[in-house]
Amino acid sequence: MKLRSLFAPLALALAVLAGCSTLDYKQREWIFQPSNVAWGGAQSAPDMQDVWIDFHSQAEDKEARLHALWLPAASTAPSPMGKADSAAGGSPPVMLYLHGARWNVIGSAGRIRRMQDMGFSVLAIDYRGFGKSSAGLPSEATAAEDAQAAWDWIAQRFPGRSRYVFGHSLGGAIAIDLATRVPDASGVIVEGTFTNIADVVSSFKWGWLPVSMLITQRFESIDKVKRIQAPLLVVHGSEDSLIPAALGKRLYNAAKGPKEFVLVEGGSHFSTNSVGEAQYRQAIHQLFGLNTLPAPAPALPSIADAGLNGQAITSN
Repeated sequence: MKLRSLFAPLALALAVLAGCSTLDYKQREWIFQPSNVAWGGAQSAPDMQDVWIDFHSQAEDKEARLHALWLPAASTAPSPMGKADSAAGGSPPVMLYLHGARWNVIGSAGRIRRMQDMGFSVLAIDYRGFGKSSAGLPSEATAAEDAQAAWDWIAQRFPGRSRYVFGHSLGGAIAIDLATRVPDASGVIVEGTFTNIADVVSSFKWGWLPVSMLITQRFESIDKVKRIQAPLLVVHGSEDSLIPAALGKRLYNAAKGPKEFVLVEGGSHFSTNSVGEAQYRQAIHQLFGLNTLPAPAPALPSIADAGLNGQAITSN
């Protein structure tokens, strides 16, 4: 079954449910597909610390709690949770990681570790309705609140560090929305994401159906990306069968600020981050000025350095 089939029922259901009071509810179900299940069946990430973020939800007018995973940069000792860190220059940058639909945050452990390998401390959250976060059905509005609450958590505890936001798939749309509202983002990275939900629907088998006006959870990244001032890195896999690479390129073309587009040959919706790790490192170094390039291999000593000038080399 093609990965695009995960969203395919949305197009047909929008037409069937036209005028139904459950239209918005069903869209949220199909777009987010919230669950407690991790991609690949992973149950835990023992190298990461649990973090809890409590805040009052304006969208739902009640208290909310997010579960997150914290993975400090490998070059530093784990930072005590709950204590502010005001260290500036030389401290590793902090990344907010926003995952996509269907799988909880533990399923993103591989991407989180790769970002750590590149020098970031990473906070990765589960939206409400996913994993151990508050129960409920997520929406575009609640996911935006969740991202903002996590960003504020980072800003309060690490005020002296540069802060980045990373979003994969649906998380890319949430990251772009956040980046339009926070002036202190040092950079934005989105992978395998889209222009808006209507364009995703139109790329499916039932895309010819006139359902755009019925979509309530629109995620209009194509309009929002124009307002991002931070440098933007858009990454897409050439073999992404869920979100066509053409949507990622259109999103990149619409951005007005400093930007770079990376097409990872052979990358799928789920493998682009690993397949394209070397391209990631190069692009992050080039666009954001971070030292993400692998250290060069040590040079072998020359004959002169070894003090062997003019001496024969023999072996037993």
